[in-house]
Amino acid sequence: MSLPLRMLTALALACLLICPPADAAEAAVSAASGSDYVIGPGDLLLISVWKDEALTRQLVVLPDGKISFPLVGQIQAAGRTLSEFSSELEKRLERFVPGVDLSVVVQQVNSLIVYVIGRVNNPGRFVLNTEVNVLQALAMAGGLNPFAKRGDIKIFRHEGGTTRIFGFDYDKVSAGEELRQNMTLRRGDVIVVP
Repeated sequence: MSLPLRMLTALALACLLICPPADAAEAAVSAASGSDYVIGPGDLLLISVWKDEALTRQLVVLPDGKISFPLVGQIQAAGRTLSEFSSELEKRLERFVPGVDLSVVVQQVNSLIVYVIGRVNNPGRFVLNTEVNVLQALAMAGGLNPFAKRGDIKIFRHEGGTTRIFGFDYDKVSAGEELRQNMTLRRGDVIVVP
């Protein structure tokens, strides 16, 4: 007995969600600890100064992208890479703590959010702990409902002060065609299923 391609695709996507790699969450935090990770609002940072417990703090990046740290006051964290932020904080602390040995680690990634709205079974916002493409995000939203316009899905991406719109044809991508449409999502992307 053979299953239709559409059903096989849905089963494969469901398996990806139900049986993710055991260390996916650790991998996301590990990747965020890399120096090229861009900090975002909501991320939980552990900032520690060696041999100075008073300057060891766990802080959440505020919605305006800033944190408050002893001796230096407010400092912009969001939009900077981990190494840029660490260097700036170290430079500001150097006035008060000569030869400062600073460590900044992302303990929890909370800023990588995508939105899936429209004719899906469970629309909403989804926090990503790993790289996710459009098909995976649609699966996270419970899949398309029977009334969805499968060929007219749009991905809205805000970058550089403008919004770009990408088309997505569910049936073509599911059939293995137009795979470039199944792009990796970025922070703040919105998938609209009409």
